[in-house]
Amino acid sequence: MPKMKTHRGTAKRFRVTGSGKIMRAKAYKSHIMTKKSQKRKRNFRHETEVSKADYKVVARDLGLR
Repeated sequence: MPKMKTHRGTAKRFRVTGSGKIMRAKAYKSHIMTKKSQKRKRNFRHETEVSKADYKVVARDLGLR
């Protein structure tokens, strides 16, 4: 059986922490920023953990399962 390949598109969008959590960037921060508040734009900079519903699929694409 050959090795599983990492899905490169997924690898560019997610990162794995030392404790094994999968982190992702927040959505809605690429354009039409003028109508968004400064607080909202500032909060887009932070990463957040992948939801339980998506964890299995993302982990498989990253070659973790």
